Amino acid sequence: MSAARFYISGKVQGVWFRAGTREQAVALGLRGYANNLRDGRVEVLAVGDDAAIERLERWLGHGTPNARVDRLEREPAGEAEAGDGFVCG
Repeated sequence: MSAARFYISGKVQGVWFRAGTREQAVALGLRGYANNLRDGRVEVLAVGDDAAIERLERWLGHGTPNARVDRLEREPAGEAEAGDGFVCG
């Protein structure tokens, strides 16, 4: 198991980005969450298989059809930070 935290900047709020992220994460068997941040970014925590996290990271680089991703940052995270399943906050 691996864990990664992502911060996505651009036009990522109000374009179904979190819901799309959840759909992708569930399909990949990942646990974690996607939350809107007050500064306009989206924070994503993903826990699971390395390859699945890499696939989610590639998807996060473009997101939903109406999104515009200007910047994608990744940092290490702890597995214990994720609960069961994948939720949108």
